[in-house]
Amino acid sequence: MAKQRAQFVCQNCGTVHTRWAGKCDGCGEWNTLVEEHPAAGIGGGPAISAAPKGRLIALTSLDGEIEDAPRIVSGVAEFDRVTGGGIVRGSALLVGGDPGIGKSTLLIQVAAKLANSGNRVVYISGEEAVAQVRLRARRLGIADSAVELGAETNVEDIVATISEGQRPDLVILDSIQTLWTGRVESAPGTVTQVRASAQAIIRHAKSTGAAVVLVGHVTKDGQIAGPRVVEHMVDGVLYFEGEGGHHFRILRGVKNRFGPTDEIGVFEMSDMGLREVANPSELFLGERNEQAAGAAVFAGMEGTRPVLVEIQALVAPSTLGTPRRAVVGWDNARLSMILAVLEAHCGVRFGSHDVYLNVAGGYRISEPAADLAVAAALVSSATGLALPRDCVYFGEISLSGAVRPVAHAIQRLKEAEKLGFRQSVLPGGSEEMPNGMAGDAYRPKTLADLVARVAGSQSRPDGD
Repeated sequence: MAKQRAQFVCQNCGTVHTRWAGKCDGCGEWNTLVEEHPAAGIGGGPAISAAPKGRLIALTSLDGEIEDAPRIVSGVAEFDRVTGGGIVRGSALLVGGDPGIGKSTLLIQVAAKLANSGNRVVYISGEEAVAQVRLRARRLGIADSAVELGAETNVEDIVATISEGQRPDLVILDSIQTLWTGRVESAPGTVTQVRASAQAIIRHAKSTGAAVVLVGHVTKDGQIAGPRVVEHMVDGVLYFEGEGGHHFRILRGVKNRFGPTDEIGVFEMSDMGLREVANPSELFLGERNEQAAGAAVFAGMEGTRPVLVEIQALVAPSTLGTPRRAVVGWDNARLSMILAVLEAHCGVRFGSHDVYLNVAGGYRISEPAADLAVAAALVSSATGLALPRDCVYFGEISLSGAVRPVAHAIQRLKEAEKLGFRQSVLPGGSEEMPNGMAGDAYRPKTLADLVARVAGSQSRPDGD
């Protein structure tokens, strides 16, 4: 029998090395190589020569009856929105987030809702003892729900337990980094253990139809710890986001094989757990200063949901040779582009000024439709003139200074009207609006038109 050689696996990217080195060749990180033995487990070492002959599997057609309902509706509307209408039976979800953000609180509340609806729910904790989970459930007021609770980290024991008796509708494992399997000879939390444990759990979910939710740790960069292969193995990846100084949390889907990936769910953290926020726009605009210069309300879209959020800009004289450019909640490169367009085509100079941009409430914007609102906030701060308090902005700006149309203009304006906004600045090529919807709408063709309108106005509280 050939001698089994150890291999060194990077715990950041999963690159395999034949010998130890201080720096990983794959990702460039230092001190991330850990010795692991590949002889055990699937596809490992010389044991592959003794693998048994494969068996025939049953093939069927696409058109056939489904044994159960295709989705399990949890009853938590914001969670169901992000998953696409509920958890698909037999699927595997990976939920990531910063420590203490509320992942366990959210999942125990979802588990209690499902258990109260007559579903069998199993919650396996690998980080906390049973008594600790019970204390959280008692604080949330859900201790009387029929959730089956356990504390275990061995994958074989977990699979044997959930295979006994009636098939569970949902299995929650908190967290995947604490699980280990005897098939591989590595420490819990290593890349090999995480991959093998996730593979065993997902295989059980696909074969039995029990939905599985895995909780994953995140790195200092906010990415789920371990190689991206774990994210490729699951059917959906959800990130639970939030800032420590804010009381709301956002559940964002970044991968979903059975639904959209641009939906968000908004929750508010309280002493009684997470509360759903049906209207996020009121939450993000709750502390708005309507008479301050440098603030513009952006009508954005998250999936099918319109969200209104305030964009704040501060342009101040700089004493530095290279002025500062600080952004919170938006793309730094896109801010540089907007500043360049304002200087090149509108004559607004920022070369000797520091520029700070913030999306209020800790919200993060990724769509280019925020360009017009950002430009309006920057010009307002540079001129010291407050924008109309009942006006919303949305539109994309090209490098030539033209204002380009964006999708879902009607939904954006409907949300604005519902919250009392009567004016709007939107691209000229947007879809036709029903009578009376757009209110007092201004449609600039170029960014220079908007700058001239803002610079030529006067700051009055009524926004006339």
